[in-house]
Amino acid sequence: MSENLDDFRAEVRAWLAANCPDEMRKPANEEGDICWGGRNWVFKNDAQRDWLHACAAKGYTVPDWPVAYGGAGLSAEQTKILRSEMARIGARAPLSSFGIWMLGPALLHFGTEEQKLHYLPPIARGEIRWCQGYSEPGSGSDLVSLQSYGEDKGDHWLVNGSKIWTSYADKADWIFALIRTDKANKYQGITFMLFDMESPGVSTKPILLISGNSPFCETFFDNVAVPKTQFIGEVNRGWDVAKYLLGHEREMISGGGAGGDMVSIGALYAQAIGKNAAGELDDPVLRAEMAAFDTDVFAFRAMGERFMDMWKTGRAHPASSNMMKYAGTELNKRRHELVMSGAGSAGLEWDSTESKGGSKPRGWLRTKANSIEGGTSEVMLNVIAKRILDLPGA
Repeated sequence: MSENLDDFRAEVRAWLAANCPDEMRKPANEEGDICWGGRNWVFKNDAQRDWLHACAAKGYTVPDWPVAYGGAGLSAEQTKILRSEMARIGARAPLSSFGIWMLGPALLHFGTEEQKLHYLPPIARGEIRWCQGYSEPGSGSDLVSLQSYGEDKGDHWLVNGSKIWTSYADKADWIFALIRTDKANKYQGITFMLFDMESPGVSTKPILLISGNSPFCETFFDNVAVPKTQFIGEVNRGWDVAKYLLGHEREMISGGGAGGDMVSIGALYAQAIGKNAAGELDDPVLRAEMAAFDTDVFAFRAMGERFMDMWKTGRAHPASSNMMKYAGTELNKRRHELVMSGAGSAGLEWDSTESKGGSKPRGWLRTKANSIEGGTSEVMLNVIAKRILDLPGA
């Protein structure tokens, strides 16, 4: 691998040309187009399987992780080049994973060497699908009030309780969960545990959303035995891990603001509304709204690049992820509002094959949860006001 960035870009470009299937160079149109991996994952086609395996073998599912943990050991500059070259050809992400976005960074920071070698390579290869057990029916924004309890049984904890809004818990292989292990201490009485979703006593129940889909679940723990080896950080100091991981979760949620693989809003408008004699979108109000939105997207991407560079050099404000989360989720909601405007009456279609099962209205309804999950927009604004702007409390 070349250290010269121009040479490295050429190497990446050649590798992508040889290894990224044509089918993986098109936007994802449905849930099955997004590869989550895991023990029970069924690949939609050979191209999806081949793309994941090629990237995993090269370390490109987690390019900036060390080689020993399944990554490619790329520098920040090389990682940017890889991602820009993938974007240039429209390549889909080979793997979507809470293990990559959330648990992986926490393990890299808090895990022992043995834990890193045990858990990280299967995440990088897409062999284990993870879910997050944080929120409870009575503990959302006030997460430290959680009540799921692990009773000390010597060589294991016996866990009882429940979690809610557990994304894809019914499809996950393992869960990383916050469990209270000391009832006397609100903050320093929580342990960050890892356990198999097939453990006896674990069950899930999907939660139906207004979009008609059900990515969230209730998750129940009934006398679940968790070995004492399966925790990250220190016993009763899981809140330290949880806060670190929340920063990465908010960065992940904020990423929707940049758009990802979403089809051009301008193309939707042109199809539904048409163009004038000058070749412009034939609605000046929507044209202006779209231009303003595109400008904000570019600004958001620049802000994200800046924050990522600052995080990697230890210069980022601890609450910068709150800024990214708020800006990204509000931007994503605006995006889908514009999609609905551009789709015209077709945006109201709910079930047809032509509308891909009502993907536009269902996606629009789904975004309403963006400003709730991972910390509500109101909480994010409070944190920004207090910790970044140093404004006085009420």
